[in-house]
Amino acid sequence: MAIRYIVGVDEAGRGPLAGPVSVGAICVPISFPKSFLKGVKDSKKLSKKKREEWFSKIKSASNKKLSYQFSFATAHTIDKRGIVRAVSLSISRALSRFHVSPIKTLVLLDGGLKAPSRYPHQKTIIGGDEKEPLIALASIVAKVLRDRRMVRYAKFHPRYSFEVHKGYGTALHRKLLKKYGPSIIHRRSFIKNLK
Repeated sequence: MAIRYIVGVDEAGRGPLAGPVSVGAICVPISFPKSFLKGVKDSKKLSKKKREEWFSKIKSASNKKLSYQFSFATAHTIDKRGIVRAVSLSISRALSRFHVSPIKTLVLLDGGLKAPSRYPHQKTIIGGDEKEPLIALASIVAKVLRDRRMVRYAKFHPRYSFEVHKGYGTALHRKLLKKYGPSIIHRRSFIKNLK
């Protein structure tokens, strides 16, 4: 059966001490114009401003040329299921929101990520966010939406400066964590061995 769609998948926020892990996915028809992807880079290589510009471009093309989905797994899910399982659940949820047939879809995933077995055509690409533009776009969706969520959390938990470090284990974050103890969005399984 011929492939009709290609989906790029990536995650953001695997390593932080607080907040969710985020999965982004971009789905395009096989005839998608390559010109749209010109100049896209892995979200880690882009400035915040550039990521936001690309995200706006993705949103404005949505439903015309491409569609995007995302899914979060909370700190609670990460603690309960482990980070690998939490990421897998998020990938499954994000993919299931596209109205495409799994057997007519090629799924391209970054690094060690895997799609559910109902997607027989899938390819894991080491360094995929640098080599494959659709994965790079997915990394932008995952990163932008996770960062926005951490900025929102900062309003409810102002003492931790989440808007600055986005939950990553920076010196500032560790200092505040030591001072105030964990919040409800801290990953208990990630902070238990912190000195």
